Amino acid sequence: MLLTMSFVHTVWGKLTGEYLAAVLLLWLTAICSMVVSYYVSGLPRTWRGFRDHAIPPGTLTHPSARADALFWISRKVFNAAMAIPAVISAATFGVLVHNALAYVLPDVPPPSGPASFPLLIAFSFTMFVAYDFSYYVYHNMQHRIPILWEIHKVHHSAEVMVGITKDRIHPLDDFMNHVWDALITGPIYGIWLFFLLEPAEVTIFGLNIYVLRNILMLDLVRHTHYKISFGKVVNAVVLCPHWHQLHHSTKPKHYDKNFGLMLSVWDRMFHTLMVPEPNEDFSFGLTPEEHPEYRSATRLWLTPFVKIYALLTRSHAERQAGVHDNA
Repeated sequence: MLLTMSFVHTVWGKLTGEYLAAVLLLWLTAICSMVVSYYVSGLPRTWRGFRDHAIPPGTLTHPSARADALFWISRKVFNAAMAIPAVISAATFGVLVHNALAYVLPDVPPPSGPASFPLLIAFSFTMFVAYDFSYYVYHNMQHRIPILWEIHKVHHSAEVMVGITKDRIHPLDDFMNHVWDALITGPIYGIWLFFLLEPAEVTIFGLNIYVLRNILMLDLVRHTHYKISFGKVVNAVVLCPHWHQLHHSTKPKHYDKNFGLMLSVWDRMFHTLMVPEPNEDFSFGLTPEEHPEYRSATRLWLTPFVKIYALLTRSHAERQAGVHDNA
């Protein structure tokens, strides 16, 4: 009985308050993006034209889309059971840094009184910039370090982009990303916590600012075929969905471009930015011969381990061959 009541309470919590507002806002941005991208697409202004733009024929029945759906469900269950985001986070590591500072600097008085709103804004801004840069660096490494790339291939193996493709991320990849984020942004959190304030969540219209960031960056939309651009001025700072879609392109000239999460400034700064042609179409995925290896949820879970084992075995064999050649 208690378990049933707890389950009902959890479900009800997901249907009310901040979560419901976030979901509604997420769908609003998706629908608006669908309409805007259709308007600029040049397709016939008919119901059939809009339908085929919203959900191109064959998209939802594609093996990649089916794998996305099943992998999304299994990944949610796994992450909930393991509680990875809750256990490994910038806040958790920040508390460790705070405690270390308190041990090293016992005479520094703790911050007193509630933090001012400008201080909270400054805290949120520095954490946002640190996380965005951390994401860029780790994403760049995922494409350049062979073992990380074999895990990250799960995300890039999507042949059609259906929104939830944003969560086509192997749990091992998710785990390492959380560790990296904690190591990079955790110290900044800890320093704020020790010297200046007890960080609180900044909310706008009741939404956590980081939740709002994920919605405004159109993470769902940028993992669809809706070619949304924010215009030249905003694109100079923010990575729009169309630019991220180029990142998933199968064309070799698009490889290793547009690594950013929300800000485009890192790609511009480190010369990994590529601007697509207006309304440019992309084919998504890996090389054609690799696609069958990722067309089921089971393969999305297991293929990275198989490929990493083959990679390590091959590297070991090559090293052994080199030793014998030198001998």
